[in-house]
Amino acid sequence: MVAMSDRPHTPVLDRVTTPADMKGLTDAELRQLAHELREETISAVSETGGHLGAGLGVVELTTALHAVFDTPRDRLIWDVSHQSYPHKILTGRRDRIRTLRQKGGLSGFTKRSESPYDPFGAAHSSTSISAALGFAVARDLGGAPEHGIGDCIAVIGDGSMSAGMAFEAMNNAGHLGKRMFVILNDNEMSIAPPVGALSSYLSRLYAGEPFQEFKAAAKGAVSLLPPPFQEGARRAKEMIKGMTVGGTLFEELGFSYLGPINGHDMDQLLSVLRTVRARATGPMLIHVLTQKGKGYHPAENAPDKGHATAKFDVLTGKQKKAKSNAPSYTKVFAESLLKHAAEDDKICAVTAAMPDGTGLNLFAERYPSRCFDVGIAEQHGVTFCAGLAAGGMKPFCAMYSTFLQRGYDQVVHDVAIQRLPVRFAIDRAGLVGADGATHAGSFDIAYLANLPGFVVMAAADEAELVHMVATAVAYDEGPSAFRFPRGEGVGVELPERGVPLEIGKGRMIREGKRVAILNFGARLKEVEEACEALGARGITPTVADARFAKPLDQALILRLAAEHEALITIEEGAIGGFGSHVAHLLAEQGVFDRGLKYRSMVLPDTFIDQASPEDMYAVAKLNASDIEAKVLETLGVATLERRA
Repeated sequence: MVAMSDRPHTPVLDRVTTPADMKGLTDAELRQLAHELREETISAVSETGGHLGAGLGVVELTTALHAVFDTPRDRLIWDVSHQSYPHKILTGRRDRIRTLRQKGGLSGFTKRSESPYDPFGAAHSSTSISAALGFAVARDLGGAPEHGIGDCIAVIGDGSMSAGMAFEAMNNAGHLGKRMFVILNDNEMSIAPPVGALSSYLSRLYAGEPFQEFKAAAKGAVSLLPPPFQEGARRAKEMIKGMTVGGTLFEELGFSYLGPINGHDMDQLLSVLRTVRARATGPMLIHVLTQKGKGYHPAENAPDKGHATAKFDVLTGKQKKAKSNAPSYTKVFAESLLKHAAEDDKICAVTAAMPDGTGLNLFAERYPSRCFDVGIAEQHGVTFCAGLAAGGMKPFCAMYSTFLQRGYDQVVHDVAIQRLPVRFAIDRAGLVGADGATHAGSFDIAYLANLPGFVVMAAADEAELVHMVATAVAYDEGPSAFRFPRGEGVGVELPERGVPLEIGKGRMIREGKRVAILNFGARLKEVEEACEALGARGITPTVADARFAKPLDQALILRLAAEHEALITIEEGAIGGFGSHVAHLLAEQGVFDRGLKYRSMVLPDTFIDQASPEDMYAVAKLNASDIEAKVLETLGVATLERRA
């Protein structure tokens, strides 16, 4: 048996495998646990890269929630969940935390299949309150009786509260009156500085005078405390003095409101959470103030508070990034748009809480009156662009492929049906690597190319992207979209100025025989590498770059089909996209009746877990070696080659 005097020499974190191990810890030990948890998080992310600042901001909150509540029976749901690394360390995954965001390792977000402590998967924002309410109603209707559902807690950031979905959920929760908890993690910093009236409102809540005099507030606070904690009245006095206790927006929505409280003060957190767990009867919102990147100076001092980082040196915070000579696609887009905006004052730009990620921070610096960050509100962002277009402007709606999915109804009804010339700049198209399935740009080709009147383009390289920006600027007849991948370009020479492409016309890359490869998007480099390997076998494919998934270059496609015995299409998108449109054209033109061998290389019909982009494309079978194998198989020579 270990003597009590020896315990300080044993790290508290080493004694915690699951939250159940925290139940016997003293408050002093919980404070020490939080300190060690922060150090472990910094150490792990320095080796893996990932989302650092968000997790550091909720270390004390994570510790207090698991100490007070009974997870996993109590459902703890992290909104966005890039702040969940400390949570993973405390819930049986510390031994794997250095596999974060790697192939076969832990996801960078909560994931139901990974742990019972992750009751709801997340990556996109503002879903936690809806999910928590669903759990609460399931609990009261007798759902999951074999496991039981206890309390339901949603932890949501102030940036995520800018999305309409969060308020839709709160409105419904207030109406239903179910017991549940919403922790508003207010750090005044999402990925970008918060925008909008809600941010100003939250600032007023904790910048104003106390709502009540101490005497009345302290009396009410102490009466709420269960007997075991009433000796903490002195602490409660200090806690209550800064609180706003009524008349808030949240109370109008049907929530009891408590806050704001210091999210890095373990004594305050433990007192409040123990009290509300013992006494709450309906929905309650607890407003917690935190600092993103807390406890690690390089993160605290970074412009994005260490939101996302590559591997780094713990002592200096300096990131270990591999350098590339080619500019990123995002930068090429941003600089191209700036050149056009300098000559056309109708060009404006809209993003949804991702100005840096989409490159629009450069646009905002140069043309602040024409650049708009709408917050985490993609639906509003799309319709806002539709209004701008209807009002005579030339809006560029710059969003990641996976985030644009959230505004799809608005793309259909507010943009496409009205044939408004909104230009969609779709970043992070294709497989993006460590963020995994939630951030993969897999579906935009399919979900945009099926809309009447839409022009859908994909850049094969950074030079093509320059021309596609120019094409979008010039095209006023309806909506258009151009997609491009994450990361660096392939290193081609950039044109000084983009030239608008002829709508619906592809380009020939090389003439060959027997088999034609029709590329759509950024796999062209892999296609050319495959052709080099095939050339050593005496096979010389024809290669064309479609440029457009809609409208299709029908003349080019039918020519390729007529002059070759086989046609293979390649795209970084799901089934139902470019290849499906080509197949439909060929079928309608009776080409298959004449014996053409047709194959379509697309992303597989599955969600691909996190790995490096190269590994993910290997899983998808879209690398050069896979293209080479597909050509050999289609021509019927693969078996002969293997025998040789």
